[in-house]
Amino acid sequence: MSYLQQKELEDTYVMHTFARQAVDFVRGKGMRLYDGEGKEYLDFIAGVGCAALGHCDAAVSDAIAAQAHKLVQAGNYYYIEGRGEYAQSLSALLNTNNESAPPWKTFFANSGAEANEGAIKLARKYGKLNLGGAGTVISAKRSFHGRTLVTTAATGQEVKQAGFAPMPSGFSHVAPGDFDELSEALQAATKAANEQDNPSLAPVAVLLECIQGEGGVLPIDEAYLQEVRALTQEQGLLLIIDEIQTGFFRTGLPFSFMHAGIVPDAVTMAKAIANGLPFGALAATGKAADVFQPGEHGSTYGGNPLQIAAAQATLDEFISRDIGLHVVKTGAYFAKRLAQLPLVNEVRGKGLMLGISLDKPCAPQVVSEALERGLVLNYIGESTLRFLPPLIVSEADIDALMVVLEELLEAM
Repeated sequence: MSYLQQKELEDTYVMHTFARQAVDFVRGKGMRLYDGEGKEYLDFIAGVGCAALGHCDAAVSDAIAAQAHKLVQAGNYYYIEGRGEYAQSLSALLNTNNESAPPWKTFFANSGAEANEGAIKLARKYGKLNLGGAGTVISAKRSFHGRTLVTTAATGQEVKQAGFAPMPSGFSHVAPGDFDELSEALQAATKAANEQDNPSLAPVAVLLECIQGEGGVLPIDEAYLQEVRALTQEQGLLLIIDEIQTGFFRTGLPFSFMHAGIVPDAVTMAKAIANGLPFGALAATGKAADVFQPGEHGSTYGGNPLQIAAAQATLDEFISRDIGLHVVKTGAYFAKRLAQLPLVNEVRGKGLMLGISLDKPCAPQVVSEALERGLVLNYIGESTLRFLPPLIVSEADIDALMVVLEELLEAM
């Protein structure tokens, strides 16, 4: 079927929630995607960071195929093979270089938005149990935490909320990196709770991304994260870190919060967790790990045998390949090459989560023309290009990208 035929079908029968690029991909392998006519493309967005080991990684695909012939779904009323083992592996990864720390307990979902929904529910229940009913969650302006109604309310972007009012209450947004504004927001929430005799208005958690992906690949200062961790511990509040885009070695370390040397109370994950298979997770430690009781939260599909098999195979590959070291080395090379391009005034990010700010509002045009040249790129806003390549990207792949990007940007 041709691209135009596929487009006609989707225009007729699929809701128009994405402004899709003019291509239909039918297969992929490693760094490469192929359209219906067999044309090859180098992929520098990896399904928005999902295909971290590259498309159709052999070990992960074999694990999925084997499990699909064995057991796909049995329901969460029962124990299943592999789920406990994977949760143990995930706990060890979250406790990297901190082996004596308490274990993390994980709730398995199907997406990043579901993981964040779970984190918000956990925070509210935590507030009821430990803080007299506190329920306000503070997040950052320009943040992105999902597309459900509650995670849209947690997202600090009015453009994402437009048209969906009334938004669920219990959220406040502060400028990322501004510790004074955060402190004032916490004080204001506490004051409102006291004045209105409504404990549910009091703060219960701070929800942050260490690098705001959808907000423009904007890193949050590590010293700020350390201050926030100290303040939340002092006030008995939860610190929730959204690692949906930054997790699983995307920034070099297993999770981006580790760069700041902090330990949050809860972490949300998805995207790279199973190399593209739909899967999400909420992990918590300390008091937060034991908040939920049977019947208070759940998922029909979350943590099913197929997801677990894919996630364990993905994690095994990350570790056996020492993918973090490759990300650090290749990410540094990538950032250096991006800084040398025409029109680039800033390179942001860490590891293989990078963004460039352009002097002209030409990012959509660059993405469109690059696609014609066999490159899959992504833009966030008129002047920002975002790069989330598979973590297996090579310097040769980056060089091939630079040849085309340099030509396109010079032409702009």
